[in-house]
Amino acid sequence: MSNPTPESDAAASNSFTSGKFLTFLLAEESYGIEVLLIREIIRMQTITPVPHMPSHVKGVINLRGKVIPVVDLRLKFNLPAEEATERTCVIVVDVKNHEGAPSLLGLVVDAVEEVLNIAGEDVEPSPDFGTQLSNECCLGIAKVKDGVKTLLDIEKVVSTETTGEPIV
Repeated sequence: MSNPTPESDAAASNSFTSGKFLTFLLAEESYGIEVLLIREIIRMQTITPVPHMPSHVKGVINLRGKVIPVVDLRLKFNLPAEEATERTCVIVVDVKNHEGAPSLLGLVVDAVEEVLNIAGEDVEPSPDFGTQLSNECCLGIAKVKDGVKTLLDIEKVVSTETTGEPIV
């Protein structure tokens, strides 16, 4: 039996970050979510506020008879709030709720960019940001063309607050 090398460890840790990612913008920074978690992308619509929610939980929408909570990722990442534009949209993702059951959740983003096929060797391990968007919420940093895209573990991003309480 051979001992794993640092290179094989890095390849193994990056194997789950290869694949198709939908990229989107928040405050002119580019992020990616695994395509398999995305159910649909819809235009921004009226969101019904729900009392006593954290500020980043904007409320709920009715999507073809299903009530779906909506989170503003700008506010979740402590970015300044912005008025919606014609490019602002809601990415509907399928995540597990705090009980482990599948649940739909809407994510307000500034704009959707594209779907990219990202190879594992193009992904660097996520650095320790020292913030709420810590390395546990980040799958890695993808080197794409002339820039980088932060690949998010969206279930971890939306599953808990810093207090550990679930938001969905």
